[in-house]
Amino acid sequence: MAASDLFKTLLYTINNLLQQHKYKTALAVVKGFRNGAVYGAKIRAPHALVMTFLFRSGSLREKFRAIAQATYTHSRNLACFVFTYKGLQALQQHLQGKQLQSHSFLAACLGGWLVFGENNNINSQINMYLLSRILFALSRLAVEKGFIPQPKKDPFPLFATLVWGIVLWLFEYHPHTLQPSLQSSMNYLYHDSNTWHDISDFLIYNKPKTN
Repeated sequence: MAASDLFKTLLYTINNLLQQHKYKTALAVVKGFRNGAVYGAKIRAPHALVMTFLFRSGSLREKFRAIAQATYTHSRNLACFVFTYKGLQALQQHLQGKQLQSHSFLAACLGGWLVFGENNNINSQINMYLLSRILFALSRLAVEKGFIPQPKKDPFPLFATLVWGIVLWLFEYHPHTLQPSLQSSMNYLYHDSNTWHDISDFLIYNKPKTN
């Protein structure tokens, strides 16, 4: 059998397997792993590239190694979480014979503990990103359910006022409490702009180039 025929047969077998309804749950878990890996790499690689070249010192090789490590860690963790979450959801539904809201919560809790429970820079950024989103979502849900009254005016200006007031107060007087990447960004914006020597590090560079 020619290699092309073997490939066509293999491709047909795989596609036929993917159409089997009895394997759909397991295959959905596998594709969830794939999507987690791809999405994690897509959103981390550009972020790591920008932050590394803006704020990290070291050789070009060290910078690219840091970018690759951050991308790999984010991609792996997200893939493992999706795999764990979807697998545990499917297991609970199989055991109880129906889908319940508690299944999603419990599966995500266990997945979060197993995958994102380690205190490192990547997990910290992801967890804090989600925290801001769920606080917004819970506020909206509380209004929808009638637990708090519908605001008569848009509360967003007040929200923005408090967020920026608090974060700059923390940065100026308690910077150690902020995440390192946020400290770096704010140092670049608010403190580095206080120092220059000539036109080169006033407009062209942030700091004078060293020989």
